[in-house]
Amino acid sequence: MIEKVNKDRSPFTPGNPVPVELFVGRKKQLEEINRFIKQSSSGKQENVFLAGDRGIGKSSMAAFLRYIASTKENMLAVHTFLGGVATLPEMVKGIFDEILKESKDETWFNKIKGLFGSYIQKIGLFGVSIDFAPPKKELDSLVGNFPQAIENLVKKMKADKKGLFIALDDINGLASKEEFANWYKSFADYVATHLPDFPVIIVLIGLPHNRDTLAKLQPSLMRIFRVVDIERLSDSEVKTFVKQAFEKTSIKVNQDAIDVIVRYSSGLPLLMHEIGDALYWSDNDRIIDEKDAYGGIVEAAEKVGKKYIDPKVARAIKSKRYKSILKKLAPGKILMSFTKKSIEAELNANEKKVFHNFLRRFRDLGIIEQDAEEGPGAYKFVNQIYAVYIFLQSNF
Repeated sequence: MIEKVNKDRSPFTPGNPVPVELFVGRKKQLEEINRFIKQSSSGKQENVFLAGDRGIGKSSMAAFLRYIASTKENMLAVHTFLGGVATLPEMVKGIFDEILKESKDETWFNKIKGLFGSYIQKIGLFGVSIDFAPPKKELDSLVGNFPQAIENLVKKMKADKKGLFIALDDINGLASKEEFANWYKSFADYVATHLPDFPVIIVLIGLPHNRDTLAKLQPSLMRIFRVVDIERLSDSEVKTFVKQAFEKTSIKVNQDAIDVIVRYSSGLPLLMHEIGDALYWSDNDRIIDEKDAYGGIVEAAEKVGKKYIDPKVARAIKSKRYKSILKKLAPGKILMSFTKKSIEAELNANEKKVFHNFLRRFRDLGIIEQDAEEGPGAYKFVNQIYAVYIFLQSNF
């Protein structure tokens, strides 16, 4: 009889930032941004744009940077999630909400409490929490006077904190707005010309196309940013993470299973966590072997499809009509781009007959797009997750 394995909490966090103690890799990027954090804590305002595809670990990176700013540089550090936020007042309210919540239990809170006026709202449901709730007129004024408001905040807490770290995560709703692009440029220009001692670092976190869109809306904007790109993790970094995560449990993972997890994670944190979480909850004997690992990958593939892929896209990818062609796009590894010529060379006569329809259908669905940089006949996946899903569906 198999002994039941009691479990309470998975060390894997699919869809959420990884706990600080399990953060791995990104050494080069961390060292680079850490320099900017140090500079800002000394009074030089810094603007960073953290760019990467979905599922690459941007939010985990931001959470770790917040930890560094708070513990190593003694800054007040906030991480504001802006999913669904599309206006400047909403954004500014979100920033001051986080500042309020992060500082309310500090011994020096009374020094800054007055800056929030009478607009601190206490909410008693399920415990006591507080919210910044100014009327529209006051909030609009705060948008226009954001640099001055932040300067006053920094001055009030100067004896206790060396500066302010603000991470603005998931800026999709704002990045397409010309108002936001112009506002941010004006904010940075005002600080540069009027506030020589402004110990504040702002980190925008978004997709590469968010950066491109902002550059088109305000051509001068991106000059003020330190752009840091987040790429896939190396195999050794994935291996380190998997080992450390399972060491927090009573489950042993065989080396051959680790090798499988590393291979099929392909350096993507999204996959590391989905596979790891599937294995954690499905294990019933405290040992994960190679067979278990493959089972976890199959389960992870289904979860990726349900959580991240539009149903129409998922149906097209699973289509029997295109299945053999898709296998050519995922030859044992994840390909982010391809050429029509290279794929056609691998197709049989029947596949060639539907290949044109395949390309048109996948373009219409927004799965692939022409890669102008690589020239005629070159294509790339619009979203890295599409390439991941095709890879998993084609191999399992």
